[in-house]
Amino acid sequence: MTFEQLSIFVAVAEREHLTRAAEALRLTPSAVSAAIRNLEAFYRVALFHRVGRRIELTEEGRQFLEEARAVLRRVRSAEQTLAELGGLMRGTLVVEASQTVASYWLPPVLMRFHHAHPGVSLKFTLGNTTSVTAAVLEGRADIGFVEGVVDEPALTVARLIDDAILVVTAPDHPWADGRPLTPRDLVDGSDWVMREAGSGTRAAFEAAIAARGVDPADLKVVLELPSNEAVLSAVRTGGSATVVAGVAARCFVDAARLARANFTLPPRAFSVLRHKERRVSRAADALERLAREAAASPAAE
Repeated sequence: MTFEQLSIFVAVAEREHLTRAAEALRLTPSAVSAAIRNLEAFYRVALFHRVGRRIELTEEGRQFLEEARAVLRRVRSAEQTLAELGGLMRGTLVVEASQTVASYWLPPVLMRFHHAHPGVSLKFTLGNTTSVTAAVLEGRADIGFVEGVVDEPALTVARLIDDAILVVTAPDHPWADGRPLTPRDLVDGSDWVMREAGSGTRAAFEAAIAARGVDPADLKVVLELPSNEAVLSAVRTGGSATVVAGVAARCFVDAARLARANFTLPPRAFSVLRHKERRVSRAADALERLAREAAASPAAE
């Protein structure tokens, strides 16, 4: 087998979709399909079930996936080691970040890294707090940035900055009048549009209201959406409330396109994740250092 076949197999297995894997790898779907077929034919093992237009991992495919990931991690580590002997002139840094951090805080840091180390290729993936944690834990990402609470003994979780969590509504919503809300109002006073399960914003909100005696399952969640932008758009056009990061909602509140409800929630941290036992690359160290410098600047808080 070749390194390219392993890379293609892992990309297809993680997405269970040939076309999306091909797009991620910048290959044609036919090239991706041929690589998988050749791998299966040579070793006489079916790695995927073909179910109509869908594909699913077989049991043999699931077992092989962990081995393939391990090999790719070792190859990337070896490549990074060799690259670092030249002083961060070459190499690859794999970064994964949850949506709020990735959309509103991290991009300038990534650009500073690129300007400082233009020979290092940045491979960036967008996820939520749960998926970022898994990527760093499994070695698929060298470093992660999240806005949610992470309780994983194998990872170091270092705070960068704090961000507010806001309950917001459309300007004509009853909660837009500024009256103080009680925890019970959250259940009885409005429908909710929420981010998906695994979102750091949602997890922080649910933990905060649970501490004040509200069961998150009692909220009338009428719609779950996968991005801050989708949630804010839905709330602006309907009679529901949502909870969102302050950095995401602030411009809409300042422009009076959304109203901030009078319910105070504790801030949550934007944090950087690293694995405690995996090799620490100089590129990851450099990016974390730039992130800490950005967090320490007066404009960061």
